[in-house]
Amino acid sequence: MKRFHIALAVANLDESIADYSRRLGQPPSAVVPGQYAMWRTDLLNFSINENPERAGQLRHVGFEDDAVQAYSSSIDVNGLEWESFSAAEQDERIVSAYGVPVRG
Repeated sequence: MKRFHIALAVANLDESIADYSRRLGQPPSAVVPGQYAMWRTDLLNFSINENPERAGQLRHVGFEDDAVQAYSSSIDVNGLEWESFSAAEQDERIVSAYGVPVRG
């Protein structure tokens, strides 16, 4: 499965979880309270992290692709970071960056 990935910074994690859960029609797949949430839909991998100073800003984009062997990151011609990773790789990175998530 290949999903488009978008990551945003938000002002308030709990308010954003409620808002984006309504918009996406499902609860997040993983939540690290006070820090991070991620949704996996059929087409989208959407993540947010609480960072009030950057609220509303795009953090990065990319693709979740289970055929990918290892995480990679590159910068496009406009200075935007693009990531490529498998679902398992992202799950490991969530734990190392934020701690063990509560699974939805």
